[in-house]
Amino acid sequence: MSWGETATPALLTASSGKPVPEQATGETSRQSMVIRYECCGAQVVEASGDYDLDSIGPLAAALKTATQTHPKVILDASGVTFADSSFLNLVILIHQTGKLRVAAPSERVRRLCAITGVDDVLQIRETVDEAIAS
Repeated sequence: MSWGETATPALLTASSGKPVPEQATGETSRQSMVIRYECCGAQVVEASGDYDLDSIGPLAAALKTATQTHPKVILDASGVTFADSSFLNLVILIHQTGKLRVAAPSERVRRLCAITGVDDVLQIRETVDEAIAS
């Protein structure tokens, strides 16, 4: 998928803030999936799977759209099983909007951020709820 492809539209949510199953649509690419939903005025972008140059497109589109439409964007990175410099570059670029919080990063994402020193720059929170509250 290319960087310019359109992300999925924002999803309605149940009272819990999680997407309603019938509405939980996402784009998949090489073992990766992106789901967007709104919770307490923030847009949550839930990423799972592997992210590299070939599979970063849907996540990039979802985060870009989220920053254009919401004052706060939460990247739920708990399901990310692989991330390379493409993922890191995207997160840094989105962070520059001042709207991004990274929530519940997987061990691989934590390690990537620690090795590169980005963990001192990003707003990383332990849970999605903490990220929404911050």
